[in-house]
Amino acid sequence: MARKVMYPLYQLGNPQLRVFRTNFNMTLVRPGKEQPPDTVQFRISMEQSDPPSLPRMTKFDVQNYLQRIYSVPVSAVRTRIQYCTNRKRNHLNQRVKRPDYKVAYVQLGQGQTFQFPDLFPEKEDTPEPGSFEDVQREFMEKEQQRQRGDPRRGGLNDWFGL
Repeated sequence: MARKVMYPLYQLGNPQLRVFRTNFNMTLVRPGKEQPPDTVQFRISMEQSDPPSLPRMTKFDVQNYLQRIYSVPVSAVRTRIQYCTNRKRNHLNQRVKRPDYKVAYVQLGQGQTFQFPDLFPEKEDTPEPGSFEDVQREFMEKEQQRQRGDPRRGGLNDWFGL
């Protein structure tokens, strides 16, 4: 039996002024392994969209979404499904399974590259003498020196008496 696909109802008005938002959600993720500079990784939910009669997002939907809405030149899209394990157990000793998700690798057009922004850059400036950061740094250095073991003990802990 074929499923009936339900689309949004027609509304009166100028077609150029109407904007249809997608029923899918995509999340840009930082890849775990090193990717080429022209490849971007997205995570797509495996749950069905609203209304539930619409199918899940395909690689062609990903390509059209990026090209039409964000004007990003896309040359290829590869997808895979990440199945999550159900080895964890909750406080009632019931198995807990994280939801599965689809991963889309989008290869950008010729000459286009993407680099994740550095949201938390390292501070390279040294604190001024007498400031709170300087006092805290000196205290931590003294504390680490105090907790360092005696090199004559050969790696044994202080509580282990000889």
